[in-house]
Amino acid sequence: MTVWAQLVGQAEAVEVLSTASNAAAELVAGGVPASGAMTHAWLFTGPPGSGRSVAARTFAAALQCTQGTGCAECTACRTALAGTHADVRMVEPEGLSISVAEMRELVQAAARRPSTGNWRVVIIADADRLTEGAANALLKAVEEPPERTVFLLCAPSDHPEDVSVTIRSRCRSIALRTPPPPAIAEVLRDRDGVPEEMAHWAASVCGGHVGRARRLATDASARQRREAVLRIPLGLRQPAAVFDCADELIKTAESDANEVSGARDDAEQEELRTAMGAGGTGKGTAAAKRSADAAVRKLAQRQKSRATRAQRDALDLALVDLAGFYRDVLVYATGSGSTLTHPDRASDTASAAREWTAESTLRRLEAVLGCRDAIEWNVKPRIAVEAMVTALHRG
Repeated sequence: MTVWAQLVGQAEAVEVLSTASNAAAELVAGGVPASGAMTHAWLFTGPPGSGRSVAARTFAAALQCTQGTGCAECTACRTALAGTHADVRMVEPEGLSISVAEMRELVQAAARRPSTGNWRVVIIADADRLTEGAANALLKAVEEPPERTVFLLCAPSDHPEDVSVTIRSRCRSIALRTPPPPAIAEVLRDRDGVPEEMAHWAASVCGGHVGRARRLATDASARQRREAVLRIPLGLRQPAAVFDCADELIKTAESDANEVSGARDDAEQEELRTAMGAGGTGKGTAAAKRSADAAVRKLAQRQKSRATRAQRDALDLALVDLAGFYRDVLVYATGSGSTLTHPDRASDTASAAREWTAESTLRRLEAVLGCRDAIEWNVKPRIAVEAMVTALHRG
């Protein structure tokens, strides 16, 4: 078992990255590796769920491995995979974007030599969310990289142009693909201990998203929220149901996001108050309390931005499920024989295909995709969802 076992169904990417990590180990040892095998900047692209950030973290572990092979057993491998390695910095946008101030701080840290590992590795998840100023700050570092520093950027493949072309041109690209259901089921069964039947079901309905499959397999509330979303298409028979379905969709997304971020928010605030001296007694406690309250207010602002992002992501996932249902209806109506996105809803798909025309189904699919675009352009989610559900009812 090596660190590469973390990458599900990505044999081509594993071959390229393992060759690069071996070349990096030769460089550290003072050798001369094959030309072009290793470079200082990488861009991981792929559809949602393909494991872009997992691939970046896995590559970082292989670069830091004391054995030079990505053994997954040494301290360097284990801490890099766990996100606690001193020389591996992971940047994940908690709000809607990555600011220039955050990127400048990151570039300064990247300029330092590794403290304990072989390389200083900077992983930027969702690099498509860099603001223009942040992209310019990063570009300078990528153009003139510090010695022994590696930048690993992750971006979705459907919008790679969201990453500055000047940055993309200086990175080596690794394209990941959607993992096949059998590979996902195998990981759920062998690594997460999910029963065989549940593993195959989750792998078949997750849309190739490994993290989603794991959550569906292990979280009953996630399965219930998915069922609530997929009841919407056939539940819009009466005009009165329009706003009920819109409200249910919004509440489902909010519940999903709150479940993820709620406990984390409380723990962060309590940890910050403790670090700032809240609850102490004696001289100076009043000033400490004021400082703690001010710090908590700033943290609350960041948490609010993170919650907004989480709610949008959860809503987008629900919209993807809806789009998959209408796509399945078209597949059934045309008799193409393609694999269904929601095979467990085959009876509902057949019922809808008999009831709707292909043109009507296509208009509904376009309404869902239009809602995703509207939310991306900062239209208030409730307004966008209500407009979409009205279009779904009209057909």
